[in-house]
Order: sequence, then C-alpha cells, then structure tokens
Amino acid sequence: MKLYNTLTRKKEEFIPINGKEVNMYVCGPTVYNFFHIGNGRTFIVFDTIRKYLEYRGYKVNFVQNFTDIDDKMIKRANEDGITVKELGDRFIEEYYKDADGLNIKRATINPRATEFIEDIIEFVQELIKKGYAYEINGDVYFETKKFNEYGKLSGQNLEDLQAGARIDIDERKKDSTDFAIWKKQKPGEPAWDSPWGKGRPGWHIECSCMAHKLLGETIDIHAGGFDLIFPHHENEIAQSEGRTGKPFAKYWMHSAFLNVDNEKMSKSLNNFFTAREVLQKYDAEVIRLFMLSGHYRTQLNFSEELLESAKAGLDRVYNALGNLENLLDEVEKEQMDSEEKEYSKIIEGYKEKYIEKMDDDFNTADGISVIFDMVREVNTNINRNSSKEIIKLALNLIRELGAPLGIGQKSTKISLENEIEELVNKRQQARKEKNWALSDQIRDELKDMGIILEDTPQGVRWKKIN
Repeated sequence: MKLYNTLTRKKEEFIPINGKEVNMYVCGPTVYNFFHIGNGRTFIVFDTIRKYLEYRGYKVNFVQNFTDIDDKMIKRANEDGITVKELGDRFIEEYYKDADGLNIKRATINPRATEFIEDIIEFVQELIKKGYAYEINGDVYFETKKFNEYGKLSGQNLEDLQAGARIDIDERKKDSTDFAIWKKQKPGEPAWDSPWGKGRPGWHIECSCMAHKLLGETIDIHAGGFDLIFPHHENEIAQSEGRTGKPFAKYWMHSAFLNVDNEKMSKSLNNFFTAREVLQKYDAEVIRLFMLSGHYRTQLNFSEELLESAKAGLDRVYNALGNLENLLDEVEKEQMDSEEKEYSKIIEGYKEKYIEKMDDDFNTADGISVIFDMVREVNTNINRNSSKEIIKLALNLIRELGAPLGIGQKSTKISLENEIEELVNKRQQARKEKNWALSDQIRDELKDMGIILEDTPQGVRWKKIN
C-alpha cells in the first residue's frame, strides 16, 4: 500500500510503526456552528481511509478532536449570550447528528481541547525550558527561528513565510512568524490559571498536546484539510518536535478543497451549504459517492448536477443488488457447476482490481469505477439460469467493496418495495386522469421488474411473478 506524504511530496510505502496497528490523528471542527459540506468532504475522506485500512486488516486508533476554545467560539458565545462551554456542548451534539447522517464512523476518541488544559500548560513549560518559547506579559510565543526545520511541511523558508503568511502583527514578538501557544486573558474571555497568569491555549498547541497524550510522541498518520498545512500543521510539527526531538508524524495527508463555482467553499466567502441542508435533499450514500468520485487530493466542484449524476450511479448499484436479491429468491440451482466455477474467477478478480486501485494512495475514484465495472458484468452474465452460490458471491462482493466507501450497504428489499408502490400509485393516478399511454407504460415497466398487478375489491395489489 502506498500513500502520498505531504512532508516528502511523494508516494511512499505505508509501513506503520507498530505492525498492523495504526495511530491516526485528524483535525476536527471548531464547534461554533454547523459544519459545511466542504468540511464534510474532509471528514468523509478520512473516514473512508480509516475504514479501508480496517478492511485491509489494520487496527486503527482514530482520534479526531473538537476545538472548543478559540476566538470564533468566544465571539459567537458572546453574541448568543451563553458560555463558550454551552456553545461547544450544543455544536458537538449537532456535529454528531450530521456526521452520523453522513455514515461517518465515530472516532475511537473525540477529545475536547478544554479537557487537556493541564497537559497543555505542561507542554508549554517544556518548550520554555528547552528554549523554544518565551513569555511576554502573560502571553507565550513559540520562537520559529529556534526550530531549524520550520517550513518543511509547507515547503517554504522563513523569509517566504514572513513575507506572505497571515500572521497577527505584534511588535512584542521576537519575529513576525512567532506564534502564540498561550494567550493572556482578555476581558469577557474564559480563562484558566497558569504560571503566566490567567489565559487560554493557542489553537496549534491544542492538537499537538492531544495527539501526544492520546497516541504517543510519534504517530503514523496526521491528517486534515489542505488549508491546515500552514500555519496549523507546520506549527504543530515545530512544537511537537521541539519538545520531543522526535518526528511528530510519519505520514502527513491532506484533502483538497470542495469548491463552488471554482472557489473554495468557506464560511468567510458565504458560499457554503451546511451538511444538514444537503442531507435534507440527498441520501448520505449519494453524498459519499459524489465526494469520493474524485481523488482526495484533487479539488472537487460542488453542484446539483454532479450530485444527480452520483444519484444515478448509486441507483445502478442498487438495481444490480436488487436484481441479485430477487434472483436468489427465484432460482432453484444451489451449487456452481464447473462452468460457473471458472466464471467465478472473473467475479473475484474485481476484488483484486479494487484493492490495487485503493492501495494506490486510496484512489476512491478508480475504486468506484471497478465497482461499476463489476455491476455491468453481473447484470450481463448472471440470470435465472445461474446458481444461488454464484449469485451470493456477486451480491456479497459488491457490498464488501462498497463498505469502506459507505455505499451499497442498505437492504434493497425495502427500497424495491417502495419503488414498486410508487409506480403502482402513479399508474392509478394516470388511469384516473385517463392517461392510458402512461398507465400502459408503467404496467410494462412493472412487468419488466417481474411484477404483475391484480384488481381486488380492496384496490390494486401487486405480486412477484414466480
């Protein structure tokens, strides 16, 4: 298995530190609002990567944090007239509703930054002791020039960063690139006691501390959106490696933006849709198929047209699954004959192709193409003359390959019955309106699905043709 490492800018063989156990940290949301579907892409991408690693036999310790103290949270809490904790509690709950709605598996641990204040203070003290940080009137800054490799993740040197980075101007700092790891309390802000007076942690130190505390000094994978490479992840590396003298993460992974009209979707540009809004219109599997239809390092453009295309693709998968489940009820032959045993190798070959694509830097786009190819294969070659054994093999394999992606996992029995009921009702309405052409068209469509209609005193009923 190979993955692209942002740190080295190349694909590398994936070799975890502890054999088949993977320690993975993904930067989570700042919980001051509902997350938008652009954030949702990041969450879906790394949920899929985690599930695929588990499919390949790895035990994944998956940590995704909640940033529950920062400037945005303080501003929103003051506007709403509630405490920062109350705001955090509310939007952590809302996060789970939307993440569950997108079929995102719960993290092994979802730590909150405010649960680690003592550990963060100890972390800051260590950095001061080692000469990497300094205190000015209650604020503590990390001195970037002391960390010789600063800029190695973003690929920029300090001079470039000084010229182009979005950094708060503070004349008290030794250098413009120095960043706050502890912030002195301002009026109206929550604060904790520290050796430097009342204050709160900086954003970057929170993730360094939680990853260190929960997963160890060197972790396998650290991940997040592309926009976190600088300054967030760059600063995490400086702090963590400054403290331990060891590599912070072996592999760094970043997902590309979800765009609207070729601009990054963001709250600041007000061009975003919340995950909840999109979930009201589209099923989670449709959203996941859309999100994973492009490689995670490739920017994706959000549009209803592309979501509708994903919906059509998902319908093809479920039609195949529905046909296979119906065939299981209909065919009589139990075991594969010699010809089918030979053909089964073609079916099983799709699993090898899928793994080959997914093992190449989690190429979900190509993985999905393999599933579609298999669906076409099955639709063409498995029929009422097939055995239950070969039907089950195809049915189970489509579901198996779809599982890490989060598609093709629902029962087709319910969805098929709903579809039939809907067509029967449409036909009844067409007959009422004396639209005989449409009525006949629907009847023929139902017949093709193996359904016949019966008129009874209680109304029209349908049954399967045996």
